[in-house]
Amino acid sequence: MRTLILSVSLLFLSAFGSAQESITNKLIWASGEFSGESVSGIRSMNDGVHYTSFGKGKDGTTIVKLAYLTGDTVAILASDASVFQAKKVGEAEAKAALTIEDYDFSADEKKLLIVTESEAMYRHSSSANYYIHDLSSKTTMPLTDFSKGKQRLAEFSPDGKRVAFVRDNNLFWVELTSGKETQITTDGKWNHVINGATDWVYEEEFGFDKGFQWSPGSDRIGFYRFDESGVREFQMAMYGQLYPDQYSFKYPKAGEDNAVVSIHIYDIPTGKTLKVDTGMEPDMYFPRIKWSTNNGGLCVMKMNRHQNELKFLLTDMPKAVGVTVPCTAIYNEKASTYIDVNDNLIFLPDGKGYLWNSEKDEYNHIYHFDMTGNQVAQLTRGPWDVIDFYGYEPKSKSVYFSASKESAIEQHVYAVPLTGKGMRKLSTQKGTHSAIFSATFAYYINFHSDANTPAYISLNSGKDGKELRKLKDNTNLKLRLEKYQLSKKEFFTFKNSTGEELNCWMIKPKDFNPVKKYPIYLSIYGGPGSNTVRDSWGGRDFFWHQMLAQKGYIVVSCDPRGTQYRGRKFKHSTYLQLGKLETEDMIDCAKWLGSQSYVDAKRIGVQGWSYGGYMTLLCMTKGADVFTAGISVAPVTNWRYYDSIYTERFMQTPQENPTGYDDNSPINHTEKMKGKLLLVHGSADDNVHYQNTMEMINSLVKANKQFDLFIYPDRNHGIYGGNTRLHLYDMMLNFVEKNL
Repeated sequence: MRTLILSVSLLFLSAFGSAQESITNKLIWASGEFSGESVSGIRSMNDGVHYTSFGKGKDGTTIVKLAYLTGDTVAILASDASVFQAKKVGEAEAKAALTIEDYDFSADEKKLLIVTESEAMYRHSSSANYYIHDLSSKTTMPLTDFSKGKQRLAEFSPDGKRVAFVRDNNLFWVELTSGKETQITTDGKWNHVINGATDWVYEEEFGFDKGFQWSPGSDRIGFYRFDESGVREFQMAMYGQLYPDQYSFKYPKAGEDNAVVSIHIYDIPTGKTLKVDTGMEPDMYFPRIKWSTNNGGLCVMKMNRHQNELKFLLTDMPKAVGVTVPCTAIYNEKASTYIDVNDNLIFLPDGKGYLWNSEKDEYNHIYHFDMTGNQVAQLTRGPWDVIDFYGYEPKSKSVYFSASKESAIEQHVYAVPLTGKGMRKLSTQKGTHSAIFSATFAYYINFHSDANTPAYISLNSGKDGKELRKLKDNTNLKLRLEKYQLSKKEFFTFKNSTGEELNCWMIKPKDFNPVKKYPIYLSIYGGPGSNTVRDSWGGRDFFWHQMLAQKGYIVVSCDPRGTQYRGRKFKHSTYLQLGKLETEDMIDCAKWLGSQSYVDAKRIGVQGWSYGGYMTLLCMTKGADVFTAGISVAPVTNWRYYDSIYTERFMQTPQENPTGYDDNSPINHTEKMKGKLLLVHGSADDNVHYQNTMEMINSLVKANKQFDLFIYPDRNHGIYGGNTRLHLYDMMLNFVEKNL
């Protein structure tokens, strides 16, 4: 009898010992259960044989020098314990309080510029204290007198003898041998004038905050000056004290005044500052500046306010008159819609030309131009888009880049000669590949993942892409995931009402039964040039969707018209009518899903954040007959409330295109809403202002529509910090389980 009981017990354990464990929000957002391995802080060294990376040890954060081929540690260049043995600084206090957060080498690799005590400002920008660490003497000195305030954007000159930085909206440089600090500008003032950095809207929409560039000869600095005095201020109440503070900053909304921007060149030998003659046209953008090779001129990218005309202006210092430097146009491109700007301008080392990518042939491809702007060659061609430049290797005269050649949902690494003939594919496995190349392009560190597999990081040959060694394979994470019996993310397509085929993915419950009917959770973004349907690892969002699948929901995402990697026509189809075609595509997707035998068409929900929050509100109003419930986080509710650069790129100004703005603003369609809505926003969102949700509330109240609302005090667009994400996703889960 005891033997029988034991046998039954063993059978029971065998049947259920491998049962699926439940994913919870606490595991996703408040534990390291689903965290994977990666490699960070990578810098190739000049010899192309070694690289540096961040490490952790008994001395805290370390900067480790490694050999590419073997992965062997050659040296520990610096650590938290060693770096801050600085003279003229309270040593004991510094050692206890400071850690290495980031670093850069001088060009000769004899010094390190160490970032410490950083404080975030906006999405990209921060202030910090910087130290200069001499690798030979092992001594560390503060860059400047920290009592004057934190610094921003510090950078070595190419010869390693000087460092430039921004403090209090003014530009400075320091001579490292003497420690002498020189102030270049004096008129910097918060909310009035910025020198050497960018304003909020340039940082957010042109994607950079460092507004100065050293010349190759280290004798000049090109820099931006923003006169914000005419830009209207936006204010946010910051809670947490007896009387809330009012934080104000300059934020140009669509159709409103932008900062007046000018470009200048500071000449170190003479101490003079010259203004670049960029023309007399008002309201221009300068989305990038970059020095040409061999200490040539400063190239200034210039765009009109509609962002459909782009010029490259090259300065001519010898012809400077008084305090003005003339320019010559070396590139001019016009478009009927808009032109995207990126960091892919490469001046060739011989000084005879440059590389640039453009959508002018309907797909994003790489072109070679001479220094007068004449096209020498088109390096890539075909019905696919180049995604990113990795650089140019002069010995083989080859360009390295990534592209969507295989599929709009994949990304692979390629190389092509300057002739445009003999392009070779370096990556092999399906999915998404991104690369960090060595200085000589002999090697690259390859980050590869697919929709169901976390990152595999390897060293590969820059010649043929062959894997040379493994860096990280995330074996431990994969083993931990086995007990959760995850569902596969599956890709599919369907045709919308116009016959356009759209890319999608789906996660079904593990015990999916085609005879049953399941509710749909449609996760969306849908903004211009931003894709959610990628064959790449999704991180925490992936596990959020897996948890919903465990609870019996089918999770789906769809890339509507306006998203990227399918050519200019597809991407630019939403021009002047943001939200219109994307909403139609999401409604078509929901209808297609509802027609499947395994879907409960009366239980289709939608959720999105930012642009996805905007799309959620349009789905819940324009698509009220299709969508049962929606969660809208940090949404735009009227493009009139959003910033000038982003909004006008796709919509022109409200004065020029009022119907484009109004026809697709959710606040103008609330009377159509039928389903359940959860509206969430952070009160300190400097990007998509809390004002958007306030206006949506007014419209919903006017239409007498009931909804749920949650505001996170003092949280920005990311809505995070402490327990915030766990709280948010618990609330979202409760809403889904109650209403879908």
